[in-house]
Amino acid sequence: MKESVYKSYEELPLFLNARIVAQVLGIAPSSAYELMHESNFPVLKVGSRMVVPKEKFIQWVERNTGGDS
Repeated sequence: MKESVYKSYEELPLFLNARIVAQVLGIAPSSAYELMHESNFPVLKVGSRMVVPKEKFIQWVERNTGGDS
């Protein structure tokens, strides 16, 4: 497992792309793209781009880990 380059949520940008999602979760970029295509993942489509609002991402992490990280 890769180690996240981000140490706190405050360091994250307002919107996350697949590369940042991968870095935060410590997964491969291809896995982040797969995750962003799942129906329960909070993706905002802007034209052909997919981004994840920071606050929605934090909520998703907390919901899926059962804790406050």
